[in-house]
Amino acid sequence: MPARRLPTLEDVAARAGVSRATASRAVNLDPRVRAQSRIAVEAAVTELGYRPNRAARSLVNQEVDSIAVVVPEAEDRVFADPFFAAMLASITQRLADSPVQVLLAMGQPGGRQKIERYLRGGYTDGAIIVSHHRDDDLSDVIHETKLPAVYVGRPYAGDVGIPWVDVDNNSGAALAAEHLISQGRRRLATIAGPQDMAAGSDRLAGWTAALQRAGLDSGLVEFGDFTSASGAVAMERLLERAPDLDAVFVASDLMAVAAMHEVQSRGISVPEQIAVVGFDDTHAAQLTRPPLTTVINPVGELAGRAVDLLLQLMQGDSVDPVVLQTAMVKRTSG
Repeated sequence: MPARRLPTLEDVAARAGVSRATASRAVNLDPRVRAQSRIAVEAAVTELGYRPNRAARSLVNQEVDSIAVVVPEAEDRVFADPFFAAMLASITQRLADSPVQVLLAMGQPGGRQKIERYLRGGYTDGAIIVSHHRDDDLSDVIHETKLPAVYVGRPYAGDVGIPWVDVDNNSGAALAAEHLISQGRRRLATIAGPQDMAAGSDRLAGWTAALQRAGLDSGLVEFGDFTSASGAVAMERLLERAPDLDAVFVASDLMAVAAMHEVQSRGISVPEQIAVVGFDDTHAAQLTRPPLTTVINPVGELAGRAVDLLLQLMQGDSVDPVVLQTAMVKRTSG
């Protein structure tokens, strides 16, 4: 069922029988508005359920009260994945010396009505949207409400008219492939991320292209959803399909740690028999035995650039997408 369109100031003016300018002055308590007009506007506001747009007001007053970090994922995943914790902490730290409050809005995929109602309700001055999927319609809400917003991660659909900041996932995955190939690994597999997310599809594309350039088989692919459990299941399937594989690139550290445990539980040594490389460089990558070789996902810089872009938008500036480069952290798992 489509969300009900929120009443606009134009609707209020039409219901009250006044101009938009008069309605705006009445809503903002301008003492120059005649009593008759003010009463009519107040009645229209009550009847229509109109809420002033905080974002528009912040542009006028140059005052930002709050920013929402929007994560359209289930709560259990948000709290279990260190990427989200690091992102939220970095955004909060970036704004620590300002009066801006950071709010967190989460929502189970397929049931994001609460997030939509929150964004439409004018409760925040801007939004940073993290971990969005192909079927998310949050960009529609952003455009309809004219709420300043920035994506962390390239939108799956490409240019949706909303700025974004991302790491070069394609090149990062290619780095992982080239590293493993340079070690003499020839039977390579990957545990890819969800293909309804740009990060998942870009990392698989970069890996596949690098293997094909080297003349190697790129068909050993299993898919996870960036959770630990999915990494273990995908690794189990790969071992069943290709007992002779000698390297695996896993599209997130959380999945990679679980994949490594699955390998080691079968008595297979890492990296002597199977090399393992992850993506993200989370704290968990340093705690595995052996420590996890991984591709850096610069969460702190992503968060900082996202905040900067959003604040520029709120000041009325135009901004362009930002793509950050990455590198590998070579430890001893692969």
